[in-house]
Amino acid sequence: MFKIICILFSMSILLLDLKAQERPAHFKISTQKISDDIYKIVFQVKIDEPWHIYSIHQNPDDGPMPTSIKFDKSNDYELIGKLKQSKGIKEIDKVFQVEVEYFSKKAEFWQEIKIKKNGKIKISGTYEYQACTEEKCIFPPPEPFETYIEANNITSALSSDNKDNHAQHLSTKDSSASSVLQSDSFLTKNNNTTNASHSNTSEKTTTNHTPNASELSGWMIFIEGFLGGLAALFTPCVFPLIPMNISFFTKRHKDRKKSIKESALYSISIIVIYLLLGIFVTLIFGASALNDLSTNVWFNLIFFVILLVFGFSFLGAFEINLPSSWVNKMDNLSNKGGYLGIFFMAFTLALVSFSCTGPIVGTLLVQTAASGEIIAPAIGMFGFSSALALPFGLFAAFPSWMKSLPKSDSWLNSVKVTLGFLEIALAFKFASNADLVIQAQILTREVFLVIWIALFALLTLYLLGFFKTHHDGEVKYLSVTRLMFATLSLSFTLYMLPGLWGAPLNLISGILPPLEYSESPHGFMNTSNPVIYSEKTNPLPDGADINKHGIIHFKNNYQLALDYAKKVNKPLMIDFTGHACANCRKTEDFIWPDERVKNILNNEVVLVSLYVDDKRDLPENEHFEAEWYGRKRKITTIGDKFKYMEETKYGQSTQPLYVLLDHQENLLTEVRGYNPDKEAYISWLKEGIKKFKEKK
Repeated sequence: MFKIICILFSMSILLLDLKAQERPAHFKISTQKISDDIYKIVFQVKIDEPWHIYSIHQNPDDGPMPTSIKFDKSNDYELIGKLKQSKGIKEIDKVFQVEVEYFSKKAEFWQEIKIKKNGKIKISGTYEYQACTEEKCIFPPPEPFETYIEANNITSALSSDNKDNHAQHLSTKDSSASSVLQSDSFLTKNNNTTNASHSNTSEKTTTNHTPNASELSGWMIFIEGFLGGLAALFTPCVFPLIPMNISFFTKRHKDRKKSIKESALYSISIIVIYLLLGIFVTLIFGASALNDLSTNVWFNLIFFVILLVFGFSFLGAFEINLPSSWVNKMDNLSNKGGYLGIFFMAFTLALVSFSCTGPIVGTLLVQTAASGEIIAPAIGMFGFSSALALPFGLFAAFPSWMKSLPKSDSWLNSVKVTLGFLEIALAFKFASNADLVIQAQILTREVFLVIWIALFALLTLYLLGFFKTHHDGEVKYLSVTRLMFATLSLSFTLYMLPGLWGAPLNLISGILPPLEYSESPHGFMNTSNPVIYSEKTNPLPDGADINKHGIIHFKNNYQLALDYAKKVNKPLMIDFTGHACANCRKTEDFIWPDERVKNILNNEVVLVSLYVDDKRDLPENEHFEAEWYGRKRKITTIGDKFKYMEETKYGQSTQPLYVLLDHQENLLTEVRGYNPDKEAYISWLKEGIKKFKEKK
């Protein structure tokens, strides 16, 4: 009876601990044997509703924190390739305004490893994730995991031929004889007996998948490619070839059906050529590899230079042409009869038009491959080639439509120059990516905006005929089409101007550097708001900073903020926040800018922002050990220090979390999580300040 009471008591303590320290994602590890020396480590994750966690590929610089699984280094095994995951749900996040990928209910991650010796091999490491609901986000600390593999035939496996190993790998991949060891990692760290939980089945987890999200992404890539193909059609390298090639097919046969058939084959050949190019990029580099490179500094700088070269080529500085020998060879092959000759005619078109289509195709391949979708480059090229091939099929079927085509004139060069300005503008997005990664503060938000404003202002002047480029003819009058595009360019230029004075510019917020990455937090010469920080009337305290809305706060320095609060006799307000916290940004962008809130935060409290997802290391003398999440842990990062403080002191693990304290660090009012009610937020602030004054 006494034992039963002890067990029930222990269980109640455990349940209370789990409630106080939320862990909505439960990881289960299985090790699947693929060959004698190759194993797959599978992490099956059950996610409590209504929580969700994020993809391992999520970029933390402009979105939520990605799920991370790290393996300890060992001489007993080595990792094969990169960590992989099941397909998640992709959506545009309304706060970060970027596409995020997340999992709800369940997820699966796996890593292949190669075993180097016989015996019992320990596989260990840590996993970490951000979990969110519609109302809050939490950042549980890294959790350790471990599992074991019994390896017996490693010597023979290592001595065998690599090709045989690969064949064995493929043939045994789905074998029912695969050995699987399972253990709940979130229990093994506290209870050694869980290592006894094993299974010899090799069940494949059914992953959570929303077809609509994937299909939407694929359609968007196709449309982007299709628009690129339409733009390529109206360039001087392609447009004049349309009537010439259609005339060739219609005059080649008196039978109209044969003409339409050959023209259709010509169109299909164009699609096949560009589709093969997209598949080639995927097979050689891999979409995921280019996705990893998309945040690499050198990758972004290289494409910045490439797009600048493409842009200047479009402006007429020089021509980018493939070797003439290639074109001549394809032209000779096109003289062959039958379907093969038609295919090489299409190949000749691709080579001849490269100086105009090359920059568009190159940009499209980079953009689609960096999306992380394995078939994205092929989808993009399918869209591009469909638009490029469309007129050849249509005009062959309806030759009378040819009369409605405008004449090849100087307007074709105008299209090319317009594309040149757009290429140069896009180039600076790649330069901005590199600048943000290394925090060089060169392409700040203001500098980026000035460059884009100048480019689109010049484009407007060009379209209105104020100046000409090298290959332009005389502009006698403005066509309606040209005037329409000039109006769009001018409107976009005027739209960007307020951004220099701190306007958010939501239409291009995913392209612009963030508001925090500015020379001035409030825009140039912004003195219109009397509550915004003023050096004369409200000197900036030592160690304090100003956020994007002109609010004074201390950042990641709790003790300095507390000392200052005592000095100026004001309550201390803690803002437990995160770089990857969507609801934190909602509060900062929709509640804090209110004049009443700004006035309170700047004049009636001392604000300190503590980032629980800051991965930077603490100074070595500030490292400490603590009992946290049921075990002894070493706290070594800034984020973990404040995460530990939030959970152990205030019993909460959500962000944002707002806390009002007196000078003895006692609560003045209840802690407050995310709530979009602005009036309730103001009332909460006033209640805490009132209680602080009553204590004096």
